[in-house]
Amino acid sequence: MTKFAGKTLFVLFAIVSLFITSIPVQAASGGYTKAQVDRIIKNAETRSDYFIGALDRALDNSPLNGSNREDYINKRAKDLEKALDELRREFDRRDLWIENKDEVRKCLNIATDINVTMKNRRLGPNVESQWAVLRAELNALARAYNLPLVGSPAY
Repeated sequence: MTKFAGKTLFVLFAIVSLFITSIPVQAASGGYTKAQVDRIIKNAETRSDYFIGALDRALDNSPLNGSNREDYINKRAKDLEKALDELRREFDRRDLWIENKDEVRKCLNIATDINVTMKNRRLGPNVESQWAVLRAELNALARAYNLPLVGSPAY
């Protein structure tokens, strides 16, 4: 075998090996890249800030103002924000974004609790639309990690 043929065969083998080893990661991740998942997390973080502000204002102008229920609802919204912050830290720390499935599951679990409140209470169109947008971002995250959507009985 000539030197050129040997190098060509080696390069071809290396390319095929690289392709084969990347298949399980893409299959497990649904074809998402780390950059795509990063964008979804950033969107969810931003949307959670808007939602928390709208929720707090709506609760202050509701019959729940000053009640333990208001405090609990606000706490769950802040719990979601903290869980998203934890997800961000762990996501940035790890090379393989798929390893953050537990952090995503925690976010979705809290969001499901909030979703029950949002379905049972009429807090006004602004907070409801903010929740709809945040829930859509969280559901995009659930799809990326192949997890049940917000509101699923799995949580």
